[in-house]
Amino acid sequence: MSQSNPKKIKEIIQEFFNKMGFEIDVEINIPQGLTIPIEVRTEEPQVLIGKKGETLSEIQRLLKIILKRKIAPEKNFYIDLDINNYKKKKAGYLKELAISTADEVSLLKKEKSLEPMSSYERRVIHLELAERDDIVTESEGEGDERRVVIKIKQ
Repeated sequence: MSQSNPKKIKEIIQEFFNKMGFEIDVEINIPQGLTIPIEVRTEEPQVLIGKKGETLSEIQRLLKIILKRKIAPEKNFYIDLDINNYKKKKAGYLKELAISTADEVSLLKKEKSLEPMSSYERRVIHLELAERDDIVTESEGEGDERRVVIKIKQ
């Protein structure tokens, strides 16, 4: 992606949300590998985030399709859209949940299943606990029922 693209990306995102009737502020951050972090701030975040972040995920998917078509059809890239720091706050909560649950599993020597989560949320849990040598994490289940199970390392 060239240096002129952050400005073009910002314009496209601004237009996308304006057409939906939302007033937003957009910040395009420095790309991390192939991922372009995009922060959006709005007065009405709940509508754009949706239940368990589902609407946010769909908006991110749509924006990637639009950006790929308008800016770089031949290039492979990803976007990481966050609205009013929802993902950042959610990741912090998930990391705390991962640590406290892993500590409980380690202490009680009994495995524990977390609530069903999206692949993004499960990845946060797996990465947070990857360095621990007393427990292991696995994803189990199918579709919307897929969850992380934390077990004692054998």
